[in-house]
Amino acid sequence: MKVAPLALIAAGVLACLVMAFLPDGKAHAGHAAAAPVAGTGVTAPTVTASPTADGSPTTATSPTAAGAPTSAAGASTAAAQPSATGTGRTASAVASLAGRIQPKVAYQGMATSYDAGTGDGACLYGPTDDLMIAAMNHTDYESAKACGAYVVVRTAGGASVTVRIVNECPLPCAPGQLDLSAQAFAELADPSLGRIPITWKLLSPSTSGTVSIRYKTGSSRWWCGIQAIGHRNPVARMEVRTTNGWRQLPRTDYNYFISADGSGCGDTIRITDIYGEQLTVNGIELRPNVVQPTRVQFAQH
Repeated sequence: MKVAPLALIAAGVLACLVMAFLPDGKAHAGHAAAAPVAGTGVTAPTVTASPTADGSPTTATSPTAAGAPTSAAGASTAAAQPSATGTGRTASAVASLAGRIQPKVAYQGMATSYDAGTGDGACLYGPTDDLMIAAMNHTDYESAKACGAYVVVRTAGGASVTVRIVNECPLPCAPGQLDLSAQAFAELADPSLGRIPITWKLLSPSTSGTVSIRYKTGSSRWWCGIQAIGHRNPVARMEVRTTNGWRQLPRTDYNYFISADGSGCGDTIRITDIYGEQLTVNGIELRPNVVQPTRVQFAQH
């Protein structure tokens, strides 16, 4: 008679143990699935920033569920495209395009003077009434890369003058040396001194003028030389449009870009300054030794 109660007690204990190991209800199970457990390797998405034209990061926008940004009307919209005069570059790209003379860098050297005559020089811009000009030393001239650059020149005493590079000062002109027109030198010191220590820096001046284009004498459909004139910032590259796309032209030390086989001569021209900005010029006729104005100019920096 005592065996039955003991059996019943054992069965009750066994039932309790079984119930203790059963899973939770559905509500608790769903909660557990929504929260990652430590050590499962779940990470938050990473947002990368894109550099702006001046190299500073910008805030990235989040894509829609379809993966593309949309307008208020719900239509997919493309990101804004740079204009023909507004392609931005990083600091490293600017350094590469600029060559030896870098923006925002002060250079030390000596200033000498020469009789500039009509203002023409190795850059072959031609005569000018503005004789605030200079010849860049052979090293920093860098095969005409310095042509057309504006530099502000200063003395230790605080005198300064802004000049445009139109000529080359051959060796033994040392790196950092500027051979100023007599008129420009007189703005800094007594011409009788002949030679003075200076510092100078690249300048991106204000101007109301626009860039002009000139084809070299002798240019034709079979060979041409192209020159940019009146550019605010130094020109780093020139390209012409051909049937195979854009073609970069080599630059000579007399400041013309050459198409030796005539490819692109008389076609659309694209000019890039040392800051990476591009100007696309249409409608320039193949007329040798004629200065043809455009409606574009590089931005001020």
